[in-house]
Amino acid sequence: MPEVVADTSVMQYLFQTNHLFLLPNLYGTVALPNAVRNELETGQTLGIPLPNPNDFEWIQLVCVGEQILVPQIPGLGPGEREVLSLAVNRPDSLALLDDGLARQYAKRLEIGVTGTLGVLLKAKQSGLIAEVGPVLEALNQFGFRASEETRLSVLRLAAEA
Repeated sequence: MPEVVADTSVMQYLFQTNHLFLLPNLYGTVALPNAVRNELETGQTLGIPLPNPNDFEWIQLVCVGEQILVPQIPGLGPGEREVLSLAVNRPDSLALLDDGLARQYAKRLEIGVTGTLGVLLKAKQSGLIAEVGPVLEALNQFGFRASEETRLSVLRLAAEA
């Protein structure tokens, strides 16, 4: 099983749709960089429903030292930068990222990458959820951004379209 490093958006959307339980069931332990923890805490103070990493024993909080940070990449936030930094320094890791630019950099750095939709597809394939469609509808209500083409592709892959 690959070592998994999660970004804020994946944690947020799975939590908000009551599907955060998928991560430990699919991947075991999930590493969360300090910047992601900080982003979650900031969101909580703003009243956004977000998980508290300390409430989940399967979340491993990781301090990313300056020496392993990837160079500043315009357009990436601190959480995405630390996820990429951890993943590039952990062979065979999997980065959980939704941001398109971050995913592009992960591919350039030869880091395995998936996002919220990939987690949902894997959960369906593993029998952890019966349908992806209702979760896509819930994600839409929480402001998850995906093109209609992407949504349709996910439904096809899930054999629901």
